[in-house]
Amino acid sequence: MRELIIVGGGPAGMTAAVYAARKRIDTLLLSKDIGGQPNLTAGIENYMGYQYIEGFELMQKFEEQVRQFPLEQRIGQDVTALSRLDAGFEVRTDNGESYQAKAVIIATGKRPRPLNVPGEERLRGRGVTYCAICDGPLFAGEKVAVIGGGNSALEAADDMVKIAEHVYLVSLTPFTGDQILIDRAKDASNLTVFLEHEVVAIAGSSRVEGIAIRDLKSGEEKSLEVGGVFIEIGLIPNSELAKGLANLNRLGEIEVNCACESGVPGLFAAGDVTDVPEKQIVVAAGEGAKAALQAHKYLQRL
Repeated sequence: MRELIIVGGGPAGMTAAVYAARKRIDTLLLSKDIGGQPNLTAGIENYMGYQYIEGFELMQKFEEQVRQFPLEQRIGQDVTALSRLDAGFEVRTDNGESYQAKAVIIATGKRPRPLNVPGEERLRGRGVTYCAICDGPLFAGEKVAVIGGGNSALEAADDMVKIAEHVYLVSLTPFTGDQILIDRAKDASNLTVFLEHEVVAIAGSSRVEGIAIRDLKSGEEKSLEVGGVFIEIGLIPNSELAKGLANLNRLGEIEVNCACESGVPGLFAAGDVTDVPEKQIVVAAGEGAKAALQAHKYLQRL
């Protein structure tokens, strides 16, 4: 039995791994991949120390730092189950392996809710993005589309009208966001709204070149020429491991206190999978550090 297992290889998980290694905790890092959501981000301008860096490149630097420590890693293994034992926890992976530890940090992040339309997967990171805060400035002066009708989409549209040539806001339903955001959208001169329209395809060869939308009432289809598509229809927490163990909020996020404790002794969570506000790389990294330090205190008490 190890002292600590960290599940997840994004900013929170890798930062937790570095802090755990520095505390000489016997740690195993398990993740199906390295980088998580930042790998989908074309460029980052708000991570301190870098005026501009590609998301994938930043995660490579995280990984390089983790590799400076004698830390056991099993990358490529997806954790499918987590259960409690008398002396700790057991995790099982998709290849049939099982591991035990006295403490666990869940840092599995979130995954974007996809549109599931042709062209979306192929053009991810090539004009298709799920984070206007992260990627918006990269599309300055271009025509872009924001997909969604809630607060996230309205906020993204409000950000983009300030820097894009024109913004198309496409929503499957009438607006569901706050009225103040709706009013702000209506006031923008370079914003065109398509309510009760669905995106049927995203077009482009090497980069996004346009989208096809359909009017749900008339069935009429039209094409919009855009260089970027911001999909803002929500994120799905990768919190399945915690179901039945820890409390989840209405969004499916793991509820934690300010010490990253889940309420289950020895079970910690960090990053976007939790109910901590503001889903940003720098926030996730800080939460990962906190989780590892709190896990160290917990193990000392044991």
